[in-house]
Amino acid sequence: MAEERVDRGNRTVRAPVAEVYRAMTERGALEAWLPPEGMTGRITRFEPWSGGGYDLVLTYGDPAAGQGKTTDSTDAAEVEFVELVPGERVVQRIVFDSPDPAFAGTMTMTWRLAEHPEGTLVTIEATGVPRGISQADHETAFASSLANLAAHVEA
Repeated sequence: MAEERVDRGNRTVRAPVAEVYRAMTERGALEAWLPPEGMTGRITRFEPWSGGGYDLVLTYGDPAAGQGKTTDSTDAAEVEFVELVPGERVVQRIVFDSPDPAFAGTMTMTWRLAEHPEGTLVTIEATGVPRGISQADHETAFASSLANLAAHVEA
């Protein structure tokens, strides 16, 4: 039996844990830092509590490229906050909306926060990743989002 794939990313950001956690649980902050490079994000529903969640639409900067998984220029997902532990972790269940079965499905992302001498160590782990998303591309997207998070909270 094959081992379950786990995509990972991490980064130390120069900000207190509480500030990083806040950026992970506020609508405007998520819209600002979560989309990877080349994309913008829009949250259409936001319920910041365990069992709540948000609907996210990511739009590619070059719609003519046809990179979208929901439409030619967008990726859409319904995100549930499975667990919110202030200052420690955010666990999300993400349901991808795509007509292509390779990109549809449910993924779990666990964001862990830990105090670090330089600020906060943020670690991401994703399981249940749709097979159409390569591990390398996913980890590149994590690095981009983490760089955006750092820029957002270090400003």
